[in-house]
Amino acid sequence: MGTPVKTYRPYISPFDPCPPFLERKFYTPPQLYIPFQPPGLPQYSPYEALKRGTLWPDLYSGYEASQT
Repeated sequence: MGTPVKTYRPYISPFDPCPPFLERKFYTPPQLYIPFQPPGLPQYSPYEALKRGTLWPDLYSGYEASQT
């Protein structure tokens, strides 16, 4: 299984007036790592599913604040 946090090194221009970020991070959603929906996945209640945006806890990801 892959990691939900990916990193990359952006292009740094010699004319950039600000100090550069040498490495940036981004988060990938959990459904990228589940090739198919297995039967019998636990489900949120309808109210909780509307609040979180998904019916299944395995597909929920509360993205963390980016730390650059």
